[in-house]
Amino acid sequence: MGFLQMAYNQSVVPDHTLLVGCGQVGTQLGERLNAAGSQITALRRDPSDLPSSFTRLSIDLMQPVSETLPEVDSMVVTLTPTMLDPAGENGYLKALQHLAHALPNVPSRVVFVSSTRVFEGHSMARPLTEDDPVAPTSHRGETLVAGEQLAVELFGAHVVRPAGIYGPGREMLIRKVLANEAVQYNRLTNRIHQTDLVNTLYAILSAKEPPAVLHAIDQAPGVPLGDIVEYIASQLHVAVPPALEQDGSRGRILGGDRLHTWLGPLDYPTYREGYDSILAGR
Repeated sequence: MGFLQMAYNQSVVPDHTLLVGCGQVGTQLGERLNAAGSQITALRRDPSDLPSSFTRLSIDLMQPVSETLPEVDSMVVTLTPTMLDPAGENGYLKALQHLAHALPNVPSRVVFVSSTRVFEGHSMARPLTEDDPVAPTSHRGETLVAGEQLAVELFGAHVVRPAGIYGPGREMLIRKVLANEAVQYNRLTNRIHQTDLVNTLYAILSAKEPPAVLHAIDQAPGVPLGDIVEYIASQLHVAVPPALEQDGSRGRILGGDRLHTWLGPLDYPTYREGYDSILAGR
């Protein structure tokens, strides 16, 4: 029996969830939680286009928060590591500190959404797992690692590292194929459909004892980019995009076995099912 089946008997949906930096993923998660009976409060700079069923807070975490945030029993943080403070400096860590100061108490369950980019410096042939050391090489990668560490320190957060997120509204590869734009055919890629990422976050919020760290990756890791664009082109009945000259960057293979064992079958186990669904909706 998969986790999602067991969840109905063994887990509890939080009463009140705070979504911090509520974009596409946060909105889809909030709608699902709301449908299950959870009250949703969403915090971002401009929350005007969020669902009316959410309590919407217009707050800029680059500044100290003057108001006390509501007391909640769960929180999901999906901030971007490139957010800038008023001085033009990276404010990712500052935003987490301002958030911590504005909370009346630490929620009993906090999820921090990071990225598999924390492994950008690795060149191992085997799949990288949650037990492998992080290896950031860019400022963004280092910021993500520092954010994970601070979120654990401040909130005792569970860390989720999604690979490349795709789904309705996240259709970059489809646009590239339609534009016949050249791509790196041999580059290894990893991805997760947005719905499966939302399923993962929902499960962590409601499970009794979720893993401390999870890679959100589908069941076809390390797929060459050329395989994916060729598949999309075949489904669209258009010409296959040309290949770019190789630049020596091969990418990495990231392991998602912990997620698949814990969560159970994904809705979109590979890019084929995922892109079939997106294209059917177009």
